[in-house]
Amino acid sequence: PDLPSTAAALHLSARKVAYFSMEVALDSRVPTYSGGLGVLAGDTLRSAADLAIPMIGVTLVHREGYFHQEIRDGGQLELPERWSPEEMLTRFDPTVEVSIEGRCVRVGAWRMDVVGSRGHVVPLLLLDTDLADNAMQDRDLSRWLYGGDQRYRLGQEVVLGIGGVRMLRALGCTSIDTFHMNEGHAALAPLEILRTEREGRSGPWDFLPIRNRCVFTTHTPVPSGHDRFEPGLVRKVLGDLVPDEVLAMLGGRTELNMTQLALNLSHYVNGVAMRHRE
Repeated sequence: PDLPSTAAALHLSARKVAYFSMEVALDSRVPTYSGGLGVLAGDTLRSAADLAIPMIGVTLVHREGYFHQEIRDGGQLELPERWSPEEMLTRFDPTVEVSIEGRCVRVGAWRMDVVGSRGHVVPLLLLDTDLADNAMQDRDLSRWLYGGDQRYRLGQEVVLGIGGVRMLRALGCTSIDTFHMNEGHAALAPLEILRTEREGRSGPWDFLPIRNRCVFTTHTPVPSGHDRFEPGLVRKVLGDLVPDEVLAMLGGRTELNMTQLALNLSHYVNGVAMRHRE
């Protein structure tokens, strides 16, 4: 009852760091994580709260979680990890729109507060597409963590990166100096910022200003840890977010590699183990 209950009370306009992660582990009753990536994300938000850093987190709500594991006859059975954000979280008022395969998809947000040792609050936004205005295939985008096919995954990354940036703007987060991408799932966020800041301009694309505001953490130094999407799917899902030649220059000419995209749009990159340096 003592926690701030409004966007104004949370001083969202004064937030300086936006931390994007496809999964975040903060509470076992909120199963929006699968493993180490989410645990590190949760610990990062807790540390920011303890240190009174003006940070805000962005993730997806994942209403079915990752999966609930049962062992039957010596084998693993994956079941939905259902939970209700309506019972656990507070909904923010604004909704924003993103375009996926030419469809307008509305995105809402829930709020979960991370309270530090001295009472500083770091809010976490949990983006939600399960809204009545959306087609069922789009309502499902925020249902499962890492569920579905390549189209589903890229749609989720549109919601996280592009929808996340637009939601921050809608909530009045106008002072963000640093956009931190926890793994490549959020690599579309700097493209959205770049697109917006370029509106009405012509001439060559200047990536330096956005690179100076972005940080990237990579977690998994094996091929399966890096999302790759074939160009036809990318153009179908993203539309004309940025010109093809710009996307190819930043993310790869034969496929869109989200890790490569994040590397090229960040001025500082770190890993979670020395193996990443190798």
